[in-house]
Amino acid sequence: MNMSFTYWLGYTLFKSAARAFFSYRILNREKLVEEGPVLIVANHQSFLDPPMIGIAYEDAIHYLARKTLFCGLFRRVLPRCCAIPVDQNAPDGHAVKTVIRLLKAGERVLVFPEGSRTPDGEIHDAMPGIAFILSKAPAPVQPLRIAGAYESLPVGARRPRFRPITISVGDPVFFAFEARKLHGRESLRKLADEVMDAIRALPVE
Repeated sequence: MNMSFTYWLGYTLFKSAARAFFSYRILNREKLVEEGPVLIVANHQSFLDPPMIGIAYEDAIHYLARKTLFCGLFRRVLPRCCAIPVDQNAPDGHAVKTVIRLLKAGERVLVFPEGSRTPDGEIHDAMPGIAFILSKAPAPVQPLRIAGAYESLPVGARRPRFRPITISVGDPVFFAFEARKLHGRESLRKLADEVMDAIRALPVE
């Protein structure tokens, strides 16, 4: 597997914990894009989302993590786990450019279009950055929907509760050609909404 030792260690531990404590399931696993560039998009319920989605894939994936987490020990650990620091409080052109560069290099990158964790368990609207990425990186989009992570570790919770977590996998969607034709804020907003609709449409049972 294409993983650093640190990534592999976290991957192995989370995979074991997911099965032992969260009744972890993947629906339509055969649809996962395991080779070539792909922009993975998912709803954002919990801090558990990145590792729970990461262990669905056989190889390492890159993902965005808020830059405030990159301190102390995590300053060294997170980059080795393929995390990309992002400023959630301001437009972060550097993070977006990093995602585009990785996709063009043939990598898989996980992005949460909502930008932050849901405060109520519902799927909310996407931030406009997702449409900009699609307009610059010619990669398929793989929609995923995670369920149960909010119940397991919602915003503000200090410790996880052991609830079943399910990942639902959708067919890859090629938004790139459509995105290249877009001009103006309204068009980008429409494309971002289509991305979220693809996530909402996925079954979780």
